[in-house]
Amino acid sequence: MTTRTLALIGLLCLGAAGTTYTPPAQARTFVDLDINVAPPAPRYERVVVRPGYVWAPGYWQWDGRYRRHVWRSGYYVRARPGFVWVGPRWVQGPRGGWHRVEGYWARR
Repeated sequence: MTTRTLALIGLLCLGAAGTTYTPPAQARTFVDLDINVAPPAPRYERVVVRPGYVWAPGYWQWDGRYRRHVWRSGYYVRARPGFVWVGPRWVQGPRGGWHRVEGYWARR
């Protein structure tokens, strides 16, 4: 066999292999849960100011197993210049149910 024939066979095999390749599937999960039980009033925590950190306040998290809200304490997050931390909160939907909005960084 000549070099040209071997190169042609190699290209054909490579092309056939490329058509059978499928990238691995990527699963994305998103759960939007509306509950009909209003969260309790937020707790206010005493915070010591720490340079270079921002306090992410605590929040009520729904515990579906026990069908009640459970308090999750706040924590310190390293500050990001030019951003402000918006803590998680509960929002009432148009049909009366409640859902929690996760905390996030917002530009100033």
